Amino acid sequence: MDEQDMAMFAVFNEIGIINQLGSTLFQARLPDGLQVPHFAVLNHLVRLGDGRTPLSIASAFQVPKTTMTHTLAGLEKRGLITMEPNPTDGRSKVVRLTETGRAARAAAIATMAAPIARIRADLGDEVIFALLPQLQTLRQFLDQNRDP
Repeated sequence: MDEQDMAMFAVFNEIGIINQLGSTLFQARLPDGLQVPHFAVLNHLVRLGDGRTPLSIASAFQVPKTTMTHTLAGLEKRGLITMEPNPTDGRSKVVRLTETGRAARAAAIATMAAPIARIRADLGDEVIFALLPQLQTLRQFLDQNRDP
């Protein structure tokens, strides 16, 4: 590996460490036994809209359908989503957020207010706002160029 390749590795290494630290911070604050994967699905459905199939959600998260089925079952048991017959394909279901699910997502985000305020105070908005477009560009590239 040359210097540029090592720099790319360092970028992904930092992202991985940040993900671990952020997930641990977030998990400690999530309400009612909600797990980070549960929140991630709720957030995905709010961001992109509900009415998606379990298979499409599993594909978006790049996890096996069985793993996603387990996550969705936990969300359904808590009343955060509903699983309804797919109107265009009777063999599958679609996932819909409930109002309780939307409220749980909002509550989870609210639990991060204090840590976010501390990060902003310590690092400054300039650092955060400078990173965001660059991270979005990298995420979009990776999302559009997934390995089959």
